Amino acid sequence: MNHRIKIRSILALAASACLTFGTAAQAQTPTVIKLGWTTSDGPQDPYAVGARAFKSAVERDSGGRIEVQLFPNRALGDERQMLEGMRFGTVDAGIITNAVIAQLEPAFSVNDLPFLYATEAQAHKTLDGEIGKELGTKLAGKGIVLLGFMEGGFRNMINNKRPVTTPADVQGVKYRVMQNPVFIDMFTSLGGSAVPMAWGETFTAVQQGTIDGLEIPLAVIESNKYFEVTKFLSLTNHTYSAIGLVISKRTLDKLPGDLRKAVQTAANSAIAMQRQVAAADARKTLSTLEGNGMKINPVSDVAAFRTVVKPVYDKFRQSGQSALLDKALAAVK
Repeated sequence: MNHRIKIRSILALAASACLTFGTAAQAQTPTVIKLGWTTSDGPQDPYAVGARAFKSAVERDSGGRIEVQLFPNRALGDERQMLEGMRFGTVDAGIITNAVIAQLEPAFSVNDLPFLYATEAQAHKTLDGEIGKELGTKLAGKGIVLLGFMEGGFRNMINNKRPVTTPADVQGVKYRVMQNPVFIDMFTSLGGSAVPMAWGETFTAVQQGTIDGLEIPLAVIESNKYFEVTKFLSLTNHTYSAIGLVISKRTLDKLPGDLRKAVQTAANSAIAMQRQVAAADARKTLSTLEGNGMKINPVSDVAAFRTVVKPVYDKFRQSGQSALLDKALAAVK
């Protein structure tokens, strides 16, 4: 009898040890957040710089309880697909171009209004303030949490037809634009032929001559090698390219409170770092692009462009966004 009791005790202890070991192992297994974006993973790509900064900050601030896995080059789909996935919880997080977020929540189009922001500092102040909070609230109602805005830099025009120095130079040129009404209206008002197109199709379309060019931040030209397929770069600085760091509300809600806080804290520090790196990289990029054969020209008469694109502002106001537009205009003054 005693022998049987001893065996039972040994088995119970073994089972308890296995349970304890399994629980400890489970506790040590980090929660995985998969983060996607559509551009390259190059060292100067602004999306990639932001992704790496976010990964480092989250893993540090969570004490290793969260692991961020990175998926560049459309590995989780195009930007619209990623946003839809975040709404339903099948995609965790992404770094998404503002104009594509605006397809889901039209209020975001305020950031893409042509020539709204004159400097990066002006854009940062606006996006980190009341305007950014209002946009975040609207997006949260659609199942996606805005952690903040990273910097894509000012967007410029590149094409294979001619340099752009006046609005007339845009006329008749086929420009790929994002599938967003503000960009379509902008290039239409300038007399260009706006061709809405997903990012993944654009390089081949330029290469094959289906389109003449596109509008794009400097760093993205370099990291995605657009200097290989386009000739002219005109520094129009027509739109500040805000890129949203966003996460599925379902993914965030699964985390305990302290980890949700860690994710937001990490996002704030990652955004600050990414903006610094993006600004430094932009200063180097122009000489690199020129060295790769692009013909670069500045645009001195911005006022002429502002006059021509005024209908874009009028249309945005008429779409029911008058109050938001007034706030934005007040913020940039």
